[in-house]
Amino acid sequence: MRIAFIGQKGIPATYGGVEQHVHDLAISLAQKGHDVTAYSRAWYTKSKAPTHKGVSLVYTPSIHTKHLDAISHTFTSTLHAIFKKYDVIHYHGVGPSLLSWIPRLLSPRTKVITTFHSIDRYHKKWNSIAKFFLRIGEYTACTFAHKTITVSQGLRNYCINEFNKHTAYIPNGVHTEYDTSTGDLISPFGLTRKNYIVMVSRLVPHKGAHLLIEAFHNLKARHADDPYITNLKLAIVGGSAYTDDYVRHLHIQASNVNDIIFTDFQSGDTLRELYRHALALVHPSLNEGLPITVLQAMSHNTPVLVSTIPEHMEIISDPRALFRENDVDSIVQCIYDFINLPREEKEKMIKENMQTLHERYSWDIVVPQIEKVYKQKTKRQQKYTQSLSELPA
Repeated sequence: MRIAFIGQKGIPATYGGVEQHVHDLAISLAQKGHDVTAYSRAWYTKSKAPTHKGVSLVYTPSIHTKHLDAISHTFTSTLHAIFKKYDVIHYHGVGPSLLSWIPRLLSPRTKVITTFHSIDRYHKKWNSIAKFFLRIGEYTACTFAHKTITVSQGLRNYCINEFNKHTAYIPNGVHTEYDTSTGDLISPFGLTRKNYIVMVSRLVPHKGAHLLIEAFHNLKARHADDPYITNLKLAIVGGSAYTDDYVRHLHIQASNVNDIIFTDFQSGDTLRELYRHALALVHPSLNEGLPITVLQAMSHNTPVLVSTIPEHMEIISDPRALFRENDVDSIVQCIYDFINLPREEKEKMIKENMQTLHERYSWDIVVPQIEKVYKQKTKRQQKYTQSLSELPA
């Protein structure tokens, strides 16, 4: 099957949940024998390599600004794709789905699939005009695609309630087996094993880094007589996503707090080491689709502490790992209580998280579900074409 992915910034993924999703999905499908193409932006990949691990890469231009980058790249990628006779064009995100009508009109034999990753208009980085078009994008994601995929049950219910659209619920996937060899990739950041908590995210307001910085400050202030907490550090792994003013605010906020390290975006072995050696990942997000960073931390046997938004609670049910969303005091208490759990209880949390991954979020489970969506839609097209050919002349 010939499959094209449009909407992601590109692969190989360096940051971004959608990018990591497409990266892993594209490689998995290529390994299963499909002809896979991922449309990419050269400014993101910083190269124009023609392939990556069996996936063909096509680079089309974009207008590299906050509001025009994604839609302009989707437009040029779609124009390129409609002449390539793909069996499936798979759009990722409600913004890119605004243009999913083009292959429906100009390449009618190609099946259009859209993955609804999150309700992007809730994100504070967008102005009112952008939010208006993202709202339209939600409609197009549920209307123009031959099939819409939602990555969480919450999004599935949202599409039913808002657009009377029944979608295929297929969650994000994650690898559950990694090389466990250890290096010395965290010491350049002044970090030591199990002596820091980590947040991995684009630094945008709805991810809640400002809440975690305030909570970390309060944790240190309230427990200044605890030597472990006195020496504990916070690593914030991520950078600006057209949010430079917010990032500057975070640095100013953190300047009054000892032991906060900003690593900027990290990927590959360094990111894996930052996950693996953390005491816990804390994810104070206010809005998600299905957070890949939480799944990745779990896959590295790192405990996760998360806010009580529905998308987190689809993954995590242990009340000891939950804190109230947008509540700094609740974050402080959750971290403090976790630190003081017996080792056996922490190991039990890790084991339960890994079981959840194997049962629901492993790529070995997710990829066949997506393949099934593709095959169902292309099979219907083949049957229709065959029936037409059998009509009498």
